[in-house]
Amino acid sequence: MLTVDYETLGLHAGDRLLDIGCGFGRHSYEALRRGATVVSSDFSMPELTEVDGTVEAMRMAGELPSGASSSSCNADVTRLPFPDASFDRIIASEILEHIEDDVAALTELVRVLRPGGTFAATVPAALPERICWKLSDEYYAPKAEGGHVRIYARNELAQRMSNAGLEVTDQHRAHALHSPYWWLRCAVGVNRPTEEHPLTDAYNRFLTWDIMTQPTSTKVADRILNPVLGKSLVVYGTKPVSALAAAA
Repeated sequence: MLTVDYETLGLHAGDRLLDIGCGFGRHSYEALRRGATVVSSDFSMPELTEVDGTVEAMRMAGELPSGASSSSCNADVTRLPFPDASFDRIIASEILEHIEDDVAALTELVRVLRPGGTFAATVPAALPERICWKLSDEYYAPKAEGGHVRIYARNELAQRMSNAGLEVTDQHRAHALHSPYWWLRCAVGVNRPTEEHPLTDAYNRFLTWDIMTQPTSTKVADRILNPVLGKSLVVYGTKPVSALAAAA
């Protein structure tokens, strides 16, 4: 299940991609399938270990095109261990809402993006997120260890990306059908195992079926509902090319 649109991101075979806060690697795997050179980075070592194992299994199964390559890096997004202009594309999916100093994180991400490179950030959209916060204080920090520390108001992420030096080029919402699932989780107990409650269990099975089969009906429903109920907000930006760099 992808949140970022790779056509809008402009990813091509051979591009250097940083998937920061990669989690279990869903965006990294798709970038590899498209022939990119991918660095999967996260603060969690167990998740990076799983990503490395999955990539190796993909390679053994012949799922990766010639030229695709992968590495992983345990890193703090506010102090990245990469030189300036290291990457052609950067994805920061569902990470900025966890970081106290998101300004420092965006500054670092723009630093390691090459001029002319593109950046995609995803965060929880304001309306669905506010409902989750109202339903359960165990959904967000401080009760949720490592949980969300803020709700991005409308256009706030785009403004912060612009302040960090990016030209904002596009935005959209995604995963409308996932919002009710999280409202149910928060209502019955966000830390309660999904299968313990019939409503969350049924909805989770529906989402799993939807992801695996991708029927036209739910694609259309998602597209119609996304502008209002989309769980994730995705904002794209480009790092400007200076006049000196352009001349060179």
